[in-house]
Amino acid sequence: MDLTPLLSWACIVFTVGMFSTGLTDLRKMRESKSADNIQFLPFLTTCLNNLGWLFYGILKMDRTIIVVNVIGALLQILYIVMYFLYTKQKRLVTLQALAAAAVLICGWLYFTTFLTEGDARLQQLGLTCSVFTVSMYLSPLTDLVAIIRSGNVQVLSFPLTVATFFTSTAWVLYGLQLNDYYITVPNTPGIFTSLIRFYLFWKFASTSQSLPSYKPLHV
Repeated sequence: MDLTPLLSWACIVFTVGMFSTGLTDLRKMRESKSADNIQFLPFLTTCLNNLGWLFYGILKMDRTIIVVNVIGALLQILYIVMYFLYTKQKRLVTLQALAAAAVLICGWLYFTTFLTEGDARLQQLGLTCSVFTVSMYLSPLTDLVAIIRSGNVQVLSFPLTVATFFTSTAWVLYGLQLNDYYITVPNTPGIFTSLIRFYLFWKFASTSQSLPSYKPLHV
């Protein structure tokens, strides 16, 4: 039985749902007319990640990867624009955005100018995107250590944790179905970090006095 179509839809639905959690911050910015207490870099790095995987999907001619990352990139661009409108640190945000654009341009030139062979380009791009995705999944581990020490899970989002778990699982299964380890491997850490968060919620949630808030760094 070919499960590819089912897994494809699961990847699209779960991933778009995970990206949409940023709408919570968008609503907060619009209501408060401020970007205080909201982090900008997660939006920027996620956008870069989306664009990298979009290029990978185009080279691989994978409609699922293309659709997910087109939607993801558009959402992240929306978050970035709205953040710029409401932040008081426009100079810093502009510099960070320009740095990201420079990285993107350099990457584009490398993969389109110096790597002309399809297989070599696809493999190196897949490896680059995989490393970047793994680093994004593992970056919140320092926060998890702090949560274990403090016993406070208010900085975690339970809905986002659930979305991350199902999204990572769907992509791992999709990658296994296609025998594409560039998809399978980088999404595996997302499953483990989500399980760690579930454990932290189970262990410490009863001591929290308020609902957990969204923190966009955890993707």
